[in-house]
Amino acid sequence: MFSKIWKTVKFLIIIAIVIICLPHSILPRQTSGFEQKDLEYYLKLNDNETRLIEVKDSEESLKLKLLQLEVINNSRKKFRAEPVKLDILSSRVANMISREAAENSFLGHWNLAGEKPYQRYAFAGGYDHISENAFGEWSSDNYIISGSKISSLMRSGHGTFMDEKAPYDGHKKNIIEKSHNYVGIGYCLKGNQFRYYEEFVDRYFVFENIPADVKVDETFRITVKPESEKFLYYLIVYREDYPQPIAAGQISKKGSYDDFSNEQYFKMAAWELASYRNGSSYKIPLRFSVEGLYYIQIFYDKKEVSEPSYVNTRGKTPGSGIVIRATK
Repeated sequence: MFSKIWKTVKFLIIIAIVIICLPHSILPRQTSGFEQKDLEYYLKLNDNETRLIEVKDSEESLKLKLLQLEVINNSRKKFRAEPVKLDILSSRVANMISREAAENSFLGHWNLAGEKPYQRYAFAGGYDHISENAFGEWSSDNYIISGSKISSLMRSGHGTFMDEKAPYDGHKKNIIEKSHNYVGIGYCLKGNQFRYYEEFVDRYFVFENIPADVKVDETFRITVKPESEKFLYYLIVYREDYPQPIAAGQISKKGSYDDFSNEQYFKMAAWELASYRNGSSYKIPLRFSVEGLYYIQIFYDKKEVSEPSYVNTRGKTPGSGIVIRATK
């Protein structure tokens, strides 16, 4: 009897030694997909962000988004695009449209107020350039809400984007665009509706003195400071009328959105911009003569152009998404 027990004990000891000595890469690992220091970093950013506080993420929601961030960056890695960081403000903008879309059973890039993605981001206080992906799913029965279900649905939405084939692959191109360096992630699971939005951000400038509202014919200045070894290359201002409310059913029919308006109001080339540079900052004077919304896109380059020459924004990245209201 003792001999049989001893043989069993020896067998278990041998198994334990083998498991301990196996390389960690061979063993299955339970991982959250991100490190605790990452969560602590984003929790701090989340607590410090005071804008759109009504759609602030909980700690559990941030964990789910950090897991989804890894999914997004894995997709980018396959196409040799650098990883993006999670952006808190654009995540709240994405939360806001996700909630509105789920609660009103629509899917699209406009909200009920008729605002496009860059307008919503700007009205929340953002100045960078953003590009939006939108996904929706619904069921005949209410979803059972859980973290695992939300993660599964977000992965499914992102997978749908990545499965796109040219020439209908706009969402996929947005995900793997190499100029993006941040992303906002938003979702809402409510009743039988799920919505998921990705807001990719191009952040290369520091902005100062950007007014939300100006008076018609009032001259003002905006201050733009590019990252080191970057120079302003081109500035385009688009004018558009104020957004008008849209019925939920119409939003779903509108499809993709244009990252500009049909009215190009003003433009400034590299050598003109160079004349407003003082050190590493540009103080650019502007004046709007007609009421409306003015959408400002600013492009950058790695070398400064100080003399008139041929310039072309094709293949260049806009680093701004400023929207300013002009009123009488």
